[in-house]
Amino acid sequence: MRRDIFQAIADPTRRAIIALLALQAMTPNAIAENFHTTRQAVSKHLRILTECELVKQEQQGREIYYSLELQKLKEVDNWLSQYRKLWETRFNQLDNVLSTIKKQKK
Repeated sequence: MRRDIFQAIADPTRRAIIALLALQAMTPNAIAENFHTTRQAVSKHLRILTECELVKQEQQGREIYYSLELQKLKEVDNWLSQYRKLWETRFNQLDNVLSTIKKQKK
């Protein structure tokens, strides 16, 4: 089953794994040490992240290291950018309203 990048980042544990891998490549055991869950549960999350191409595996001797594919996160940024301008406009409007209220109280 092909998974969507947004399905991958919807889960808080997977977002935490992404945050860890943003710092450095890690083995599944090293990742699992950061969570109160089983190694198998972490492996499932890593499999989903790998299927979505958010992380890649690299064999180093007998160990497998996972690292973050930063370019793939660009898809999320591109999707968010369409809303960023809307948010900025609304925040600017709110700033104007607050400034007006503040001036009226003086």
